[in-house]
Amino acid sequence: MTVDYADLARRIEALCHGETDTVALMATVVCELHHGHPLSDWTGFYRVTGPQMLKIGPYQGGHGCLVIPFSRGVCGAAARSGQVQIVPDVDAFPDHIACSSTTRSELVLPVWNARGDLLGVLDLDSNTPAAFDETDAAGLTAILASVFAGAA
Repeated sequence: MTVDYADLARRIEALCHGETDTVALMATVVCELHHGHPLSDWTGFYRVTGPQMLKIGPYQGGHGCLVIPFSRGVCGAAARSGQVQIVPDVDAFPDHIACSSTTRSELVLPVWNARGDLLGVLDLDSNTPAAFDETDAAGLTAILASVFAGAA
């Protein structure tokens, strides 16, 4: 099943219009995305909270890892490289951090504000292998760019 990213973008834009608080924006995006993507079992943000450090932000699903350094895992790779990470099989990803033993695939996208500051990463985990693809990455990249353009 594919996600209607145009519809998801419209819903998120309507909910976030005029908001600049990063945490409020993250919470709203996570809620809509978690309920809008049929294969996302865990959806959340990891926020940049210090040099080379991510800390869990708004999320939906089971517990996540509390702190992830840029040097570890899929989230760290996205933060470190500034590149989207599509991981069809987490067991094949070197240094994958297993926050949940049921996760089989993952999609992580860096989140930037209009100044080019890295705010954090958006992490989607699935219990289904190869749950995410380039369509997901492109749709979510566009949503994140729009939503966080005015974020502090």
